[in-house]
Amino acid sequence: MSRERWLATAVVVITISYFLPWLPHPAAGLRLIGLEIGEWVKFLPQVQFGQLSPGRNTFYLPPITAALLLLLMTWHWPNGRWQTWTARGLAILLALLAFPALEALRFDPPETYQGRLWGIGLVAAGAVLVAWGKRLPNWTQTVLMVLVGGAGAVWPLWGYLAVRPMIEEWLGAAVAIGLGVWGNFVGHGLAALTAVSAKSELE
Repeated sequence: MSRERWLATAVVVITISYFLPWLPHPAAGLRLIGLEIGEWVKFLPQVQFGQLSPGRNTFYLPPITAALLLLLMTWHWPNGRWQTWTARGLAILLALLAFPALEALRFDPPETYQGRLWGIGLVAAGAVLVAWGKRLPNWTQTVLMVLVGGAGAVWPLWGYLAVRPMIEEWLGAAVAIGLGVWGNFVGHGLAALTAVSAKSELE
């Protein structure tokens, strides 16, 4: 399978994993997917008092990093292809999964969601750059993919491991690491490894 297809597979795995359980629990109301967990943990007392490091915004990182990987994959694609613009449009839609809820924009302190807005803005700027900017040499593209893949793999896992004891304390029971967490780690790791292992130029 080509480098491009491996990268596309990685983005699909990351996206699917974001909709799989990150917090597994027998009760349906406490079985949270990646899209939900960042909003849910903000009600934990430790999180409200700022005791969570690296912060709950790490749970909104996967759609941002997946979008950036998709944009980087299309950097060498010609602008005249419909596939090129479809992939870039999908990248922007992916990033919007991290957009704060209207209630958060109205009632939450700005510092709790500004990082996500910056991430979405980075994706939008990246879409402009890949469409009309100067083409990157392969090594630069590879470095960026490794950095994005590494960040997307490590930070959400770190965030989950940090908040896990707080959830266990609140629930009074042990909490496993959900399939979505591992899928996100594998998907980003696959993207980083693919970028490093292949030397040919992206199509």
